[in-house]
Amino acid sequence: MGRVTERRKVIRIRDGVVSTRPDTLVAEEPLEIRLNGKPLAITMRTPGDDFALAAGFLVSEGVLAEQGDLQNIVYCAGATVDGSNTYNVVDVKTSPGVVIPDITLERNVYTTSSCGLCGKASLDAVRTTARWPIDDTRGGDAPPVRLDPDLLAGLPDRLRAAQRVFDRTGGLHAAALFTEDGELLDIREDVGRHNAVDKLVGRALQNGDLPLSRTVLLVSGRASFELVQKAVMAGIPVLAAVSAPSSLAVDLAAETGLTLVGFLRGSSMNVYAGEDRIALRAAAAQG
Repeated sequence: MGRVTERRKVIRIRDGVVSTRPDTLVAEEPLEIRLNGKPLAITMRTPGDDFALAAGFLVSEGVLAEQGDLQNIVYCAGATVDGSNTYNVVDVKTSPGVVIPDITLERNVYTTSSCGLCGKASLDAVRTTARWPIDDTRGGDAPPVRLDPDLLAGLPDRLRAAQRVFDRTGGLHAAALFTEDGELLDIREDVGRHNAVDKLVGRALQNGDLPLSRTVLLVSGRASFELVQKAVMAGIPVLAAVSAPSSLAVDLAAETGLTLVGFLRGSSMNVYAGEDRIALRAAAAQG
């Protein structure tokens, strides 16, 4: 349980010289998520933080919204010949009175390490109503989040420096939560970028920290529709990615008021939605 890496023998070729050596690989195993005893989803993930992963997944599905919605999470016995526990099946039990949305008990979702929404019948099924509005640019009790581009530009290096398993394997995605002042709150790594985000959100739910209304979510890869949805469902107002967003990600960000930043590399970035939260300099570039 909890193993993150495994060793394998590889044939190494360097400048025509052939040798054999052990290599460290990131572990990838299936995790079945059950909800109140009923199979719900299977995801390919890096073992570790499995309870947080399951909780975060259920936040994005609209099942859980606060610490009190969750009664407990336990490992179930896996399917092995000797009956031993594989630690690849978890059961999430909700608290009495938690209403289960119409999502999913009738659909067994298979999610790969690159796509957490495979099996959805339509886009309408993933446009889940968020518990917390994040469009703070239209007024409210608290001042809106406002970020300096220089602060954003420094976050990818801090994310990379905190990726301990990536340094050993080169094969993991990462997601990190920062405060609006740039303080690193948490970082999770996983073979799937959506799993890394679920682990962050799940830990926040377990700690009673939802909604994450004054935070920045940074992901090491691209910004997909599903990652925008997960940010919105957790009340996160800003999502930044080191790579490109998809068109649907931009559309959903614009619809929900999320600030979406892509190609965050060095001092450069593209702001695709929610630009009011970025403190743009007065001297705008002339087109």
